[in-house]
Amino acid sequence: MRDENLDWEIYHVLVDGSIRTASGLAECGYDSAAVEASLRRLERALLIERRGDEVRTLSFRESLLLCQLKNDDTSPFCLDDGIIRAKTDEERKGT
Repeated sequence: MRDENLDWEIYHVLVDGSIRTASGLAECGYDSAAVEASLRRLERALLIERRGDEVRTLSFRESLLLCQLKNDDTSPFCLDDGIIRAKTDEERKGT
């Protein structure tokens, strides 16, 4: 199966809500290594959030906000280990 197809399938399983863990996905017949790779891609794409084995899909607003925080150097805020905080003076200056 192509990576994109697996990602799409796993994302929709997570959206359905019947499975909320990486291990739960593996128990449903998905290869553990493929699940891990897919979850990494989905997380990089800002579609899911992981906390340990727990996985949850992000809302559109959450995804949009995270994308902005990640890519907008002019934003006065940043994302620090899952916490939105004001940038320090040094961070705003780019040092």
